[in-house]
Amino acid sequence: MNVPEELRYTSDHEWARLEEDGRIRIGITDYAQDALGDVVFVQLPEVGTSYAANDTFSEVESTKSVSDVYAPLAGAVVEVNGDLVESPQLLNEDPYGEGWICTIEPVDDGAYAELLDSAAYRSLTE
Repeated sequence: MNVPEELRYTSDHEWARLEEDGRIRIGITDYAQDALGDVVFVQLPEVGTSYAANDTFSEVESTKSVSDVYAPLAGAVVEVNGDLVESPQLLNEDPYGEGWICTIEPVDDGAYAELLDSAAYRSLTE
């Protein structure tokens, strides 16, 4: 299982990456995509919509099930990965790269540091 050191994680299997501009890019983890199986549809959040931490902001449908994706921290969506509309399998193929879901402008700059680090997330999934 791939758990990049530079990312932060949630117990619900989302990852978060702090971008240079202070925004947070979000996706689902390698563990999550593996558990889901082949992803066939991704419901993207709407740009401009604000979410509280742990709100459902996306939905991923696979050949096995439909799963909610939760906001790792509070913020407003500023960008979505439109490539997932035509190519939802990017979540399986490259969950930490081309398979990102959205980018948010966080409400609290300190909330990112409170997410799980890679060691804590690895412990959670073992």
